[in-house]
Parts: sequence; C-alpha cells; structure tokens
Amino acid sequence: MPIRFRIFPDRGLVVVRYSGFVTIDDTMGATRTYVAHPHYAPGQKQLIDFSAITDYERDYVRFMLMQAKKAGRFASSGTQSLVVYIAPTQISQELSALFIKSWDDVDAVVPMVQNSESEALTLLGQPESSVDMLMPPVGGQALQ
Repeated sequence: MPIRFRIFPDRGLVVVRYSGFVTIDDTMGATRTYVAHPHYAPGQKQLIDFSAITDYERDYVRFMLMQAKKAGRFASSGTQSLVVYIAPTQISQELSALFIKSWDDVDAVVPMVQNSESEALTLLGQPESSVDMLMPPVGGQALQ
C-alpha cells in the first residue's frame, strides 16, 4: 500500500507515509480509514512524509474535489491542525505545494513544508530526530 499511517493518541499526532506512485484514490482511501479509526481525533497534528514518493496522479480537478471534502471536515471540527509535510525531493516538493495551495483559505489547517525529518519533528514538538526513531517496527509492522 502506498500510504500507511500510525496514530499516537497520547501525542495528538498522526504520522502518514507515502511511497511509490500516489493516486487520488489511495489518498481518499487512507483518509477514510484514518477518520474511521478509534484513535482519530479532530485537531491531531499531522506529519506527512513524502520522502519515498516516485510520482503522483495529476488529475487536478479530482485533487481539488478531494481537498474540498477534507477542508469541509476540518472547518466543521472547530479545531485547528498543524500539518507538516516532509518533502526532500523535487517530486515531493511539487506534491506538497499542491496540498499547501489547497489549504490557502482553510483557517482550520496550518500547513508547513520541511526538507528534513528532524526539522518536521521539531516543528511538531517531537523529541525524536527521525520518523524511524518515532516509530520502530512493532511485531514486524510499523504502520497501518
């Protein structure tokens, strides 16, 4: 699966890792799974790791429709979420720029982009310097 996540309810944090070719359907499916998870809570900080993506679907109309649905959910939550994207490559920076632009008029989302894991984790108030330190594999499965 090109998108996996782990929720840290005690930290108010969700970590999402993308890999390979990312589609809009993959993103929508992961979002549905996340919001249905028992540890989901409005206002959780989000660390979105785009380090391992190789490319992404460029259907901009569907992308904006997807983001509009997400924006509606965020706006109606009554909370604000800090969303930090890790984007160290040109392709990951392109994708993160699309996400950042889609949050322009959504006060409930504060999006930021960082080139390194340590910078992203620091912005989110996490003591670890890498995502792997934050999420060591448990039982052979690090993420959902």
